[in-house]
Amino acid sequence: MDLPTTHRVPLTWLLQHGNEAIRYRTLSELAPSGHATPEQLTAAQQALVESKVAAAVVKKQKDNGIWGGNLLGLAPSVKDGLKDVGTVPQYRRLVELGYPLSARTYKLADRTLFRLLSRDEDPALLYEYQKSARTEPPVAAWVRELFREGAAAALAEAGHLEDPRLRGAAHKIANAVSTFLRSPLAEKPFVRSGKYTALHPEAFPPTWYSVAMIAHMPNLQRERAGFTERLGHYLAQPAPKKSFVVMLGKKAMKPQQLLLGDPIEADAKGTPKDLPLALYYIALLSRMHALQWAPVATKVLARTLKDVDERGIWAAKPLRSQPKAANHITHHWYPLQPDDKSAESKQIDVTFRLALIAKSLGWELTFD
Repeated sequence: MDLPTTHRVPLTWLLQHGNEAIRYRTLSELAPSGHATPEQLTAAQQALVESKVAAAVVKKQKDNGIWGGNLLGLAPSVKDGLKDVGTVPQYRRLVELGYPLSARTYKLADRTLFRLLSRDEDPALLYEYQKSARTEPPVAAWVRELFREGAAAALAEAGHLEDPRLRGAAHKIANAVSTFLRSPLAEKPFVRSGKYTALHPEAFPPTWYSVAMIAHMPNLQRERAGFTERLGHYLAQPAPKKSFVVMLGKKAMKPQQLLLGDPIEADAKGTPKDLPLALYYIALLSRMHALQWAPVATKVLARTLKDVDERGIWAAKPLRSQPKAANHITHHWYPLQPDDKSAESKQIDVTFRLALIAKSLGWELTFD
């Protein structure tokens, strides 16, 4: 399906109706060069720092740099013992809001995140999985790898791109995923384990975290162009519909983070069940220059763009409320602006994200 090569950015509308995060990121990432003075950018970012949306995240961080007493929790869960959203999604949330990267809030969390990159075997670093790791030793190795990927994604998004610790971890993660993509397990990743369909114990597929890490490390993409292309083709294929688990000893865990293909569910017209998830996935593929290989993601983007009016504003009808995210994996990414019941708050996040995707794809931007 053909996509356009130009996109209208409703600059005035975004700045008029957006909250502090939308306004700052519009000025810093979408506005043409010279539109905002350095003083205006500084003032816009300071307004974000003082905003309720940023304060809601910052105030929950503990003195040790950790949020919610856990690392990867995407939502409170009594069953999983999670009192609140965890450190990696909250850290990434601040990055997405445009919170200044020099802030002490990040520095407090960085201490733990960089320790996770090094595979530090301190039992305390297992956080929400400490109990499971005590009863099932295989859990520890699996969790440390998953935590390393989550930490790498967060640090990459925060701009630590040339830090040798991140680069070293990123190449190791890429090596493991590359080995998987070249193996027969990429086509047949499941085995039977008792009553379960389980991921093969030697399979190391990409995850939301490893893909986000790669998408935010352009130098890694250039250095490993062949791998990045193979990954893009793999992520374009339909994801398996069957339910499966990861077996760790006798413990069966249902993974939320694995990506065994395109996760977007859409109807024949290209309307997705979960628009925030679809746009997030499209944004990652766009940053990896891999959207052209993904027919479902391309169709969804084309369908969503049909609801953009001549000003560049997403105006789907009927729109009774802000699109809801069904998958918590987009917690850090969506929405940047809470739904305050105004018509604009229902439209603004999708409008903003479509403009950023167009920029990532290299389309010509015009401004209103």
